[in-house]
Amino acid sequence: MIAVVGHRDLTEWTLGRIEEELRTRLARFAEAGSTGLVRVGQGLPVAAGRAARKAGLALMTVLPDGGRLPALSRPGGARAAGELLLLSQRVRWEEYDPADRDACVRLDERLLRGCARVLAVWDGSPSDGRDATAHLVAFARSLGIEVEVLWPDGAERTAGATPSAAARAVP
Repeated sequence: MIAVVGHRDLTEWTLGRIEEELRTRLARFAEAGSTGLVRVGQGLPVAAGRAARKAGLALMTVLPDGGRLPALSRPGGARAAGELLLLSQRVRWEEYDPADRDACVRLDERLLRGCARVLAVWDGSPSDGRDATAHLVAFARSLGIEVEVLWPDGAERTAGATPSAAARAVP
């Protein structure tokens, strides 16, 4: 299983670049019969799903269990979930509150335990009260899971300035 994690606040241009880079990297795993894994959401998860489809990689999308329907909390979340469902070969229902950052981090940690590799769309910045990408990278590495960091030149987040080149150069 190959998990894709990363920042939720990527610019449209950055998402386009990331989707192409993910497609190239995921194609290697498609040939080996692996499966990609994303947690439902807008932005990066949809770009990862599109990249997986183009690369020929099977995709599993994790949805929050809301009883009979996904418990989606963000505006536009249903549209993103719908596209991911169409792109996915498998869907996994998990109990978590998508509005609770800590619940999402706990779920991501559980999911990463079953992965052989993590592709992290990460600018090298530390985790904060809303973004846990650095934490997930450190967590995966602490388990001995291989982590590939993707952050193309010129990539940006909508929440503000990206860190210096030294911060982005995290292996």
